[in-house]
Amino acid sequence: MKTHYILLFCFNLIYCNCLSQESEQEAFVDSSNAYVEIYGLATSNSKTPFWMHANQYGTVPNSGSLGSIRAGLANLWNVSSQTNGNLRVGIGFEAVGNAGKTNHFLLPQAYGNVRFKNWELFIGRKKQHVGLADSTLSSGSYAWSGNSLPIPKIQIGTMRFVNLPFTNGWLSFNAFYSDGLFEKGRPYTNDLKLHQKAFYLKIGNKNSRLTLLGGFNHQVQWGGKTSVQTENGQMPTGFKNYIRAVTGKRYPSGPGITQFDYENRIGNHLGTIDLGLEYYGYEYRWFLYRQNIYEDGSLIKLTNIMDGLNGVSIKKQNSYGAEFEVTEMVFEVLYTKSQGGSTWIKGQNLGRDNYFNNQQVLDGWSYFDRTIGTPFITPSSDTQGTRPEYQFTNNNRVMALHAGLKGTLFQDIIWLTKLSYSNNSGTYELPFSPSANQFSGLLTLQTDLKLFGGSTITGSFAGDSGKLYANNFGFSLALRKNISLN
Repeated sequence: MKTHYILLFCFNLIYCNCLSQESEQEAFVDSSNAYVEIYGLATSNSKTPFWMHANQYGTVPNSGSLGSIRAGLANLWNVSSQTNGNLRVGIGFEAVGNAGKTNHFLLPQAYGNVRFKNWELFIGRKKQHVGLADSTLSSGSYAWSGNSLPIPKIQIGTMRFVNLPFTNGWLSFNAFYSDGLFEKGRPYTNDLKLHQKAFYLKIGNKNSRLTLLGGFNHQVQWGGKTSVQTENGQMPTGFKNYIRAVTGKRYPSGPGITQFDYENRIGNHLGTIDLGLEYYGYEYRWFLYRQNIYEDGSLIKLTNIMDGLNGVSIKKQNSYGAEFEVTEMVFEVLYTKSQGGSTWIKGQNLGRDNYFNNQQVLDGWSYFDRTIGTPFITPSSDTQGTRPEYQFTNNNRVMALHAGLKGTLFQDIIWLTKLSYSNNSGTYELPFSPSANQFSGLLTLQTDLKLFGGSTITGSFAGDSGKLYANNFGFSLALRKNISLN
């Protein structure tokens, strides 16, 4: 994987629905808005159904019934005199107050940003998806899905695909480079740092029916304090080790660098190398994508090539006002059972990749005990109590089938459903015997009301049935008032 780490300033795919055909020469359209929402959730037991808490940016707890008040604001101001000026500054803020089994006050978004043309610099917490995948109906990208609270960081990058000079619009890129901080008081580590970057290319201009996409994302946990696999409880830190974390290059052992650091690189590295194909037909827009997983070098030898996220997103281009209509569909297969094989032998075989677990960062690829990546790789605390506990996750060998559909009913009701079936085998070290099969489903209905001068009401029903989570169901109702600040 060295060739993919060497790029120090390889910059994201922030939102997959930004895979548009816009170019840097077109107008910069920014929205400024605010909202207030009242949300209530009732469940049949002390656990929240999977699709009610998964990929909700950590704002819905997994501990059952609750009431919630939410509010948010995002605003931009033109610094230049033009209506759609090149330079804009802004802020974003979102607060969530939950009252239930435990009470929480959360800030899923709190940031300041500066935008110049299609570039953005922001500092703070901001919601993001990273990777080639559908951003609405998907089960979530492998490495960074929106399942946890956003990690506070400083980031510079593009907001959409930007044309490369001298290519006549046929080649464009979308990228970012960022650094952040994990929470204090983690179970096993403290003062843990995040490095993250991504770089994606697109072949095809704004008139192309067929476009090709490819790129990678790279995440590193590094520089924290832990009592395992370190000298004096300190993971390698400082500028030299930051460069080593960024590049992923192995260095000879030295002061503060243990044999573990040398053999496994500085920090806990993970990400995906993605490929995509997008086709615009008259009736439908098709988007096919594949995310290839890497963690320790297995992918470069193709020993874990079976593992990854495969998906197809289909969106209807035209609506005919039918009483019942399906406008968007997503079908995905996630497979993480190979991991390069069941054995690891130094210098010979790179198996047991043990996704989202790490022998130095024992609390794993998590933020406030939530998986940062795909929610199908669950924290040990989420699974039924009869399952063995193992570091962060006791279940990273998964095969999941997922379908997401969205449409309209009677022309003024928007419906959405997510249906997922998974076969869960635990880990290589502590396998589930037998494997646990699990079904999780969600149905959501949303419509507009005249209440408060125009508001939106959303009702959802979800349930779990299987051997991984406790069998349960839940119902939620939300009333939201959107306010335009333009």
